[in-house]
Amino acid sequence: MEILIQAATEAREKAYAPYSRYKVGAALLGRSGKIYTGCNVENASYGATICAERAACVKAVSEGEKAFHMLAVVVDGDRPGSPCGICRQFLAEFGLDLRLILANVDGKRIECSLQDYLPGAFTPDNLNEGRDSIGLSTS
Repeated sequence: MEILIQAATEAREKAYAPYSRYKVGAALLGRSGKIYTGCNVENASYGATICAERAACVKAVSEGEKAFHMLAVVVDGDRPGSPCGICRQFLAEFGLDLRLILANVDGKRIECSLQDYLPGAFTPDNLNEGRDSIGLSTS
């Protein structure tokens, strides 16, 4: 766990946050044991901003990893940061059992699961249920 927090802390230093000045780093532990990092990258067109959590996940998926154990997120604030709504939904695609370690640079931490942060999530299973109900095969 400490190595994951350290990796997220180092990723945070690479953030591009000229507008909010709120730098975020993330480190995602794949089931393979590999760690994928990401940082937030802001954009003048705010909607084009990418969060650290999604950056790490996209990096992992682009390298072939689609199953994850744990995600550490590190911010510089009075309290640990929390994945935004779109990041929660994005991560839910890969499993609600994902363990979250939310931390700030002062060492405060919150440990929970993605399920805790996104109850009632819309997942791929919801789509399969809809297909089953109208007689479409999921294979």
